[in-house]
Formats: sequence, C-alpha cells, structure tokens
Amino acid sequence: MDNLQQQQQALTRYLRDPEQQMPPTDMNVARVEVYRELVFNNVSQLLSGTFPVLVRIIGEPRWRLLVRGFLRDWRAQTPKFGEIAAEFIDYLAAQPSVLQQGQWPAFLLELAHYEWVEMVLQQSDAPALPLTDTALLLHHPLQVSALAWPLAYVWPVHEIDPNNQPDSPPAQPTLLLVRRTEDFSVKFSLLSPLALRLLQRIGEFAALTGLEHLQGLAEEAGQSASDAFIDDGLTLLRQLHADRVVGITP
Repeated sequence: MDNLQQQQQALTRYLRDPEQQMPPTDMNVARVEVYRELVFNNVSQLLSGTFPVLVRIIGEPRWRLLVRGFLRDWRAQTPKFGEIAAEFIDYLAAQPSVLQQGQWPAFLLELAHYEWVEMVLQQSDAPALPLTDTALLLHHPLQVSALAWPLAYVWPVHEIDPNNQPDSPPAQPTLLLVRRTEDFSVKFSLLSPLALRLLQRIGEFAALTGLEHLQGLAEEAGQSASDAFIDDGLTLLRQLHADRVVGITP
C-alpha cells in the first residue's frame, strides 16, 4: 500500500508540474504522457469556455501558462466540474507567482470575474422572484433575486475585448447589474451609485421595508427624504420589480 501511495503521489505531482517533477520511475512513460495531456487539456477546455474574452485577449501561450500555474499551485476545494471556474477566480485573486512572469493586463482579474458571473447565473437553480402588487413595495421587507447581482468594478469590464484594452482605469468605477431573464439569457446594465447602494442595502438589512430603505438611502446620501425623493425611489423599485430583480420577502 505504501508503494501504491508513493506511485500515486509521484504521478499527481508530475501531472500538476511536469516541468519540475519526474514521472513515477516504474510507470510506462508513454502512458504517463497521455495522462498529462488529458489532464491539462481537459482543465484548459473546461475553463476556456467560461473565459472566452480573456483567452482571446492574452492569447493561447499565456492562457496555457495560467492553466499550468493553476494546476501546479492551487488546491481546489471542490470535486465539481461546474465549480472549477470559481476556484480559478480564487487562484487569480491570490496573485500567484505565475502572474509575475510576463506582462499581464491590469484588468485580468476583474474581466475574469465578469465572465464567470455570466456562467454562474446561467447555471443557477435559483427560482425567479414572483411579481406582486407594486403597492406593497414600500410597506413590506424586500429581497434581491439570487438571479440578479449588483457589482462594482474598477475597470469597464463590459466594454473590454481584444480591440478595446484600456491601459488605465476610468476615474469612476463601473457599476453593473447582471441578471438572468426568463429565457435564461444574461443581461448587463449600468447602475447609478444610488441604485447600487439601494440593492446593497436590501441585501444587508433584510427586515427593513422599501420605505425604510429609501429613507436610509437619503440619509446616507446626505439628502432629505422628501416626497420627490421617495417617489423617484419608488419608480426605481417598480422597475427593479418588473425586471424580477427585487421582490417582496415572503
């Protein structure tokens, strides 16, 4: 058993890092190479389907470098193929040494996260929020749909592609609402700072009513919770409700 474990450990070390590790001495080299190619290609193909824009921007050689670093340096905590992309995001966020071995776009992590969000929402099993009487929005606690994510990025990730690669971030952050619609398509729309904060508040303070959220939002913004402010806020809540982004908490 000890010998078998040693063989397995030697094999996995080699599959993760064939440039620095030796294959098991008592295994057929040709067969080991088949395993090595299968492992790398399967992981590369699995990830590239989630990050197509990123792959096109950095090119195949650098993409292979990222995948090789991921296999070598990261220890995934999930056995599920559908969650490997999330592990890859965590790997990039950890600033691995491989990212210091070449000129990488400064927006790499945020672009990868933006592409990952689309995949997560498409695969989510969460139900859509039901439509209710909009008159209840001010007087009942609210919830944000699990199929709608308010996000803030330093970079304009929704505009980045091989022909548009900014060298420096804009002065203002990019605030986005990413949501899955009834036909399972994923839509991205820009948010105002107040709209983003409203959605954040709904997630943070689950017991508050819509009116209390708008009053708190006005206070945070240094404004008066005037009738005009509340009316504008209710208009926003109604639009978010129509888009199945916000709903009444049962």
